[in-house]
Amino acid sequence: MLETTLQRRLEERRSLSRYRQRREIQSAQTSRLSLNGREFLQFCSNDYLGIANHPKLIQAMQDAAAQFGVGSGASHLVCGHSSLHHQLENRLADITGRERALLFSTGYMANLGVIAGLLGKGDQVLEDRLNHASLLDGGLLSGARFQRFQHNNLEDLERRLMTLPEQGERLIVVDAVFSMDGDMAPLPELAKLAQRYDASLMADDAHGFGVLGNTGAGSAEFFGLSQRELPILMGTLGKGLGSYGAFVAGSETLIESLIQFARPYIYTTAMPPAVAAATLAGLDLLQTEAWRREHLQSLIGYFKAQAASLGFNVMPSDTAIQPLMVGGEAEAMAISAELERRGILVTAIRPPTVPVGSSRLRITLSAAHSTADIDQLLAALCEILPEAGA
Repeated sequence: MLETTLQRRLEERRSLSRYRQRREIQSAQTSRLSLNGREFLQFCSNDYLGIANHPKLIQAMQDAAAQFGVGSGASHLVCGHSSLHHQLENRLADITGRERALLFSTGYMANLGVIAGLLGKGDQVLEDRLNHASLLDGGLLSGARFQRFQHNNLEDLERRLMTLPEQGERLIVVDAVFSMDGDMAPLPELAKLAQRYDASLMADDAHGFGVLGNTGAGSAEFFGLSQRELPILMGTLGKGLGSYGAFVAGSETLIESLIQFARPYIYTTAMPPAVAAATLAGLDLLQTEAWRREHLQSLIGYFKAQAASLGFNVMPSDTAIQPLMVGGEAEAMAISAELERRGILVTAIRPPTVPVGSSRLRITLSAAHSTADIDQLLAALCEILPEAGA
């Protein structure tokens, strides 16, 4: 019975052009990827600073593996919390301007751990409709009353805050940079609303940390928000930092509470110490190679200007995520397939990840790209979409 039901669901997804498939990459993450014996120019990685294959990260991981071994052996609370983990947490707290930071194995686990660990029955959680799935799942699993407000709509959020009961905790949760649209949450205004209505603000800075701000410390630095204004800051290490894992930064009380109550932290084996060492090397590069952020910002401006001049329907975004709106699932898949035939990888994003009728090509830029790479992509799109080209 289950097998039949699953087969029917799979066939339905195929018929809707929503079937997902994995690729087997045979090379390191750079602007070029090896796939099935061919080299592709890719615009689908989140390696925003182009350091996932940096020699210093590789060397740091190798050296740490020689000293600490491969596996961490246990959870952080048993015997898996190494000196490298602790050093990384201290560095992350310092860089983000927070009292402490806590490592999680993935961003998904961090978001589940924070929301479900801090809230429960009788509490209130309000989330942006376009939040990442992990944030939405955290809200649903917490047991708190869960509401979703219209995307970046402060008026809708305030209307909801005004009607909340007085008792219980209140948590506003947003993506700092929205992963499928590339736009940013109005964090300063959200912080003011949170303070006005006695709520706490949490931001998932997965796509901002390492990229935004004068030093790459992310959206909190970009907007100049203190720990008091943005008390719960989550960031990932597998995007801008080129490594793996995630962290939550905030007050001493917040971090100690997560250590005690965040089940995805308590009951998960710690990341390998060698991964923490590679991330520390990535943080070094963040501080010594500011040109990577500057080059990425230059590429973003160049892409936006060129795409606008060609008439492409690129969604408003000032970040490395530049979505080209298509509409239908089948059309988005066809364009992605034609780009692949021409040696360019760009992922087609379809429902249920995005709303029906808003399928798109999610073009992501990296400091590893050049303007010539962007020109190659745009030239191919002009040929594939002549109605949108010059």
